[in-house]
Amino acid sequence: MNFVEELKWRGMIHDMMPGTEEQLQKEMTTAYVGIDPTADSLHIGHLVSVMMLKHLQVSGHRPIVLVGGATGMIGDPSGKSDERNLLDEATLRHNQDCLKAQLSRFLDFDSDAENKALMVNNYDWMKEFSFLGFIRDIGKHITVNYMMAKDSVKKRINGEHNAGLSFTEFTYQLVQGTDFYHLYKTYGCKLQMGGSDQWGNITTGTELIRRMSKEGEEGKAFAMTCPLITKADGGKFGKTESGNIWLDPKRTSPYKFYQFWLNASDADAEKYIKIFTLLSQEEVQNLIEEHAEAPHARALQKRLAKEVTVMIHGEEAYEASVEASQILFGKSTMEALKKLDEDTFLAVFEGVPKFNISKEVITSGVDILELLAVQTNIFPSKGEARKTIKGGGVSLNKEKVAGADELIHKDSLLNDKYLLFQKGKKNFFVVVAQ
Repeated sequence: MNFVEELKWRGMIHDMMPGTEEQLQKEMTTAYVGIDPTADSLHIGHLVSVMMLKHLQVSGHRPIVLVGGATGMIGDPSGKSDERNLLDEATLRHNQDCLKAQLSRFLDFDSDAENKALMVNNYDWMKEFSFLGFIRDIGKHITVNYMMAKDSVKKRINGEHNAGLSFTEFTYQLVQGTDFYHLYKTYGCKLQMGGSDQWGNITTGTELIRRMSKEGEEGKAFAMTCPLITKADGGKFGKTESGNIWLDPKRTSPYKFYQFWLNASDADAEKYIKIFTLLSQEEVQNLIEEHAEAPHARALQKRLAKEVTVMIHGEEAYEASVEASQILFGKSTMEALKKLDEDTFLAVFEGVPKFNISKEVITSGVDILELLAVQTNIFPSKGEARKTIKGGGVSLNKEKVAGADELIHKDSLLNDKYLLFQKGKKNFFVVVAQ
């Protein structure tokens, strides 16, 4: 597989330094991407650069994931208006272990292959530098004029909030450049990849390698960036009202993760399916054509949601997410409802009206009319509740309520805590017994 050609048709190349494609065609090339370890999980904003590494390895090249333990202690000015919170070493190490476990779903770290992936932490070599050593050995090679010309620096210095730029953040590009130089010398790493907002930092690294290489050495290094992902409506990709979409199921449930992709607009789904899946160009083209013929069937969104959810959470979690979707949007049974864990249940019925009752009320058995019209106000009166039940318009836990004289017992609770009532086809209500 030709790595550059593969990324091109997928729309994953923004900038590329001259000579990069020739280098990749010449020999197995080692390339790296830096990941900020400020959390113990990746979120979908990281996925573009992770997919670049995935394609790189499939193409026969060697990927390196650099966890920014040292740079995470400083903060990168690129695309940000504030300095970040700084972390201690123990937290950084914990985060690194968690990130590696997630990345193992994409990259081969453990085989005997020549191009098996490697994870490194820049804290391991940056901690050896003294301040004087750094400004003597690194700082003298790059001029202030060169550093000031970078867009990331200019934007912060001339920013509308006039917040300026600390010396710490100003030196960030030198620290990142030192990483590239270290990987170049230690592992023969000749290419750094990242988001388009990283172009300035990456090219500082290629310049540093060129200037620090001894006479007679070639000192050639390359840069490649991918576009920053945007949504067709101008909204920020990967952000919802409740925050980032994480890969860790404890932070974002597989159901919510699946729903994020399923709810993509047609324009976004066509773009995302190229970037976030491993489907071939022919498969993608066939899906786009199928979708164009019957947009209401949402073939693109369904396949996108399946591919990404299976890749991150596995087949079982995907099947459970589809089943959970059916509960709210299609025909499903009490058995399907009972299979939902509490987190998924709450995610499915997020935004549905909720009523709290005492568990004692239900332990001894409660009259359904009392529950619907007195303990809660799902119905304004017992009379209206009785009439709707008689007409077959009330369901409890996806099963029709047979009569107005039913008693509701504790064994009806889902997850030992919830009752799901449905009035008509579309109105759901959750009763929480606690």
